[in-house]
Amino acid sequence: MNEAAWLTPERLELAGTILASHQRGFGHPLLAGCTADRSQRQCAQELFQATAAVLAHDGGSDPRLIYANRSALHLWRRDWSAMVGLPSRLTAAAAQQPARAAVLHQARAQEAMSGYCGIRIDSGGRRFQIQGARLWSLRDAAGQACGQAASFESWWWL
Repeated sequence: MNEAAWLTPERLELAGTILASHQRGFGHPLLAGCTADRSQRQCAQELFQATAAVLAHDGGSDPRLIYANRSALHLWRRDWSAMVGLPSRLTAAAAQQPARAAVLHQARAQEAMSGYCGIRIDSGGRRFQIQGARLWSLRDAAGQACGQAASFESWWWL
């Protein structure tokens, strides 16, 4: 039986990076239940099943999504294989991409920021507003920058 895509060893490590980087950036956990006594697999499952949308992209020049939890997949109306690997700029309509890029640059400079609002677009072209998003830099176990992540709970269709 094949393992779920978000539970492969590489993705378990990525989930740990997302959670640890959030803790480092904001001084509190992304998921209250994911503490040192929880297994990496349990925390990866909780991250994938969280009600807040959580996404992450790599640190490339045209960043590609490397993670999207179930809430994000549902909102963007894509499955894992269609979402992961997608250039993250395509989560926003072309008109919103410059503003999105500027905010990501600001978040990278600050390591973490909260309160971001912006317009996004799902796979069918339907627009939605996100509000109160947290953005943070991902850092690997050696402390090297390896991408960015975002999480939000508040959104509505436009």
